[in-house]
Amino acid sequence: MSRRTTAPVREVLPDPVYGSVIVEKFICRMMVDGKKSISTRIIYQAMAFLGEKTGEKPLDVFLKALENVKPVVEVKSRRVGGATYQVPVEIRDNRREALAM
Repeated sequence: MSRRTTAPVREVLPDPVYGSVIVEKFICRMMVDGKKSISTRIIYQAMAFLGEKTGEKPLDVFLKALENVKPVVEVKSRRVGGATYQVPVEIRDNRREALAM
């Protein structure tokens, strides 16, 4: 990790089927051993199954489920004197999304 400059955040391209950046991030997060095609196939099959069972748009159901899973606060350790306290702290939106995935 460079001490001089921070690494630029790479732009994530949306997935080809749903046009969603979040679905693409989820596919990459699910990927094991660099096998993205397998991860992609699993996600798209699950989304198709979800569409059949619920009768709603699969992307809407996926985004709603992801929103329900996102944590609002997390605890951080704060040392005061000789004691360590767990202090609840609000989470930034991009970290909430990462923790939810």
